[in-house]
Amino acid sequence: MKLEIDKTPSKIVCVGRNYADHAAELGNEVPKAPLLFLKAPSSLIRDGEPIVIPPQSERVEHEAELAIVMKERAKDIADDEDVFKYILGFTCLNDVTARDIQRADVQFTRGKSFDTFCPIGPHIETELDVSDIEVQCRVNGEVRQTGRTSQMVFPVEFLVRYISRQMTLMPGDVIATGTPAGVSQLHPGDVCEVVIEGIGTLSNPVISKPIQP
Repeated sequence: MKLEIDKTPSKIVCVGRNYADHAAELGNEVPKAPLLFLKAPSSLIRDGEPIVIPPQSERVEHEAELAIVMKERAKDIADDEDVFKYILGFTCLNDVTARDIQRADVQFTRGKSFDTFCPIGPHIETELDVSDIEVQCRVNGEVRQTGRTSQMVFPVEFLVRYISRQMTLMPGDVIATGTPAGVSQLHPGDVCEVVIEGIGTLSNPVISKPIQP
């Protein structure tokens, strides 16, 4: 079943370096536990809306990701509980990143949270086995990223359970599960697509924001 994305989440929880090949391409080790960070909910845009490159950054990159959308309040999920009863479904997400700012700041908040830096959609798929599906990014029709969810260091069930033990997950909250290798720079005029097997295509044009006088 396909559901519309009709509310803004209270939080967007992201998982860094959850594909070993992506960690390697950025010169990082695979974390021993999930590396969590937050994107501001105000960064969220829908399918078809433009990604805006801010004047503060000289290198904005795409990151194609499978996203989890929560259905129920989840806190301290036990090891023997069914994680999927808390999940509404899955969708495509682009964890757009100002890579130069991320590296300069060390922590991720500013480089990940500019307005328009979280495209999500085109809908929520409620009936999907996400254990081994393809995640791909295309820029102007050219494949830049491709990977499979079976390559995740920490799978969906582990992530939801782990995050619920750090913070309460609320209905509508989004978890971005990490990106495969192949991240690259976006430029004004590009069209960036996140394509996930069994879900569909999230497509967003890329524009630049004029420098304020």
